[in-house]
Amino acid sequence: MENVRPAARRPKKKSRFNLLQAGKMDLTFLSLVLILLTIGLVMLFSASYAYAYTVYGNSYMFISRQAMFAVAGVIIMLVVSKIDYHVYRKFAWPLYALAVVLLIVVLLLPPLREGFDYKRWIVIGPINFQPSEIAKFAIVLLFAHLISANYKQMEKFTFGVLFFGILLAVVCALVVVETHLSATLLIFSIGICLMIVGGIKLRYVGFGLAAGVGLGAIAIISGVVDYGSSRIQYWLNPWAAPTKEGYQTIQSLLSIGSGGFLGRGLGQSRQKYLWVPEPHNDFIFAIVCEELGYVGALIIVLLFCMLVWRGFVVAMRAPDKFGSLMAVGLTFQVGVQTALNIMVVTNTIPNTGISLPFFSYGGTALLMLMAEMGVVLSVSRSCNLKKT
Repeated sequence: MENVRPAARRPKKKSRFNLLQAGKMDLTFLSLVLILLTIGLVMLFSASYAYAYTVYGNSYMFISRQAMFAVAGVIIMLVVSKIDYHVYRKFAWPLYALAVVLLIVVLLLPPLREGFDYKRWIVIGPINFQPSEIAKFAIVLLFAHLISANYKQMEKFTFGVLFFGILLAVVCALVVVETHLSATLLIFSIGICLMIVGGIKLRYVGFGLAAGVGLGAIAIISGVVDYGSSRIQYWLNPWAAPTKEGYQTIQSLLSIGSGGFLGRGLGQSRQKYLWVPEPHNDFIFAIVCEELGYVGALIIVLLFCMLVWRGFVVAMRAPDKFGSLMAVGLTFQVGVQTALNIMVVTNTIPNTGISLPFFSYGGTALLMLMAEMGVVLSVSRSCNLKKT
């Protein structure tokens, strides 16, 4: 009988992307995230226990909650790192629309605390969150999606500047009405960064920055955001109202100055004993400086710089523009937010209220941050980074 060869099997077509990533994550980036998270938890407990005991009768109230969120955050980060980041492209427009709706809803709600003029939180049962946190990720995701899909059109003014400028302006306008200047600056910076990386002409960058600064100045001078002028006034001279508007800044500077070069030692801060208002939130870096001194604060700043550097390494090695832009946007967000917080605490810029990533108390914000770090790790898995 004639030998008949079996028909060759046709190779299976590979899908565009798998839901789960199989590559190895960037261990350097992961290690930096875990180190900063661990130091943040230690400093949060040190900064918060006196305030927690005095106000709530439980020294462990803040750290116990934050520790649970931290564990959940690490789990979420690892799970997200296994999901192929391309799947998020489907949610770019819906998430942006959701962020805008939530930013409008929060303006219609009464202030979270009586006597405060700002509206930043939405409370659902035991959960409270800031829509601006969702807006940050929404801008990164939508801009990365649109730029990667239309990068050849980015040099056109109508698309690369006008279209993206409108999308960014809608979010920034809603956030600034919340009286949240730091978040407005952060979201604006993220959007401009991605537009620059995406390929807009550099001459448009100066035009956009000038327009943004001009509109902000007009809003403050005209009284549209009347809180801005008072913030600037007490930033220039906090001692003009040492027991009111300038109190927090003055106590922060005293805390930083008393730390000196090497600090008073872990747990030895004096300013956290009800001098610095709510030391576990936006002004936790002042307690860090007092207890760990210039050296300890510098080490923490260097760790943040290394995290940003490694995130950019992941971005440069990403296999596609979408992954690269996602890694750039999310890493840039952490870097700018850290810089803004430190500048507020040191009175380099007006006190506008912004948290320090991995350090400040806030469960939902920490979960969101860890999920975003998981997205960067997902991009790193696709790079199959071997070098550390």
